[in-house]
Amino acid sequence: MNKIYIFLLSLTISSAYSQVALGKGSISNPSVSLEFGTENRGIILPWVNSAAAVTGAVNGTLIFDSADKKVKYLKAGSWFDLTVDTTGTVDTSLQNTLSELPSSTVAIGKTAANNTTPGILVLTDKDKAMVLPKVANPHLNIVNPSAGMMVYDPVNKQLDVFNGAVWSFWKP
Repeated sequence: MNKIYIFLLSLTISSAYSQVALGKGSISNPSVSLEFGTENRGIILPWVNSAAAVTGAVNGTLIFDSADKKVKYLKAGSWFDLTVDTTGTVDTSLQNTLSELPSSTVAIGKTAANNTTPGILVLTDKDKAMVLPKVANPHLNIVNPSAGMMVYDPVNKQLDVFNGAVWSFWKP
């Protein structure tokens, strides 16, 4: 529970800074807005009951659609699938009784204080990017992945997403 509080506190404090490192002491590159530590952990994307029900999303938004167990991103106003397999399993019991707080947004970047882009985590800089958690062979090294998890595998140089049952791998 303390880790959750520390993470939430970090996100709250981070909204005042233009660059943030989570799980490590500092960022590795001045072009980074948000960077994660090197432990065998991934980022969990927001779960939605249906991509079609998402309103106000902007291009570049990433979600986990629990209805069809797919990681998706919004491009040119349409949702694109990043999950090859649809056999995922999703236990939504933790969120079923919760209601969304539309104003719950953490913005990171130079223009964070004035940003109105809808989303849970918004990176506002136009000249910086987010670096996903880096995990070598996540299908072997992340012991208990969660549905909607996303990491970068530096060994195989690929994006890996987990749908609750299997990993999908994306090489450029």
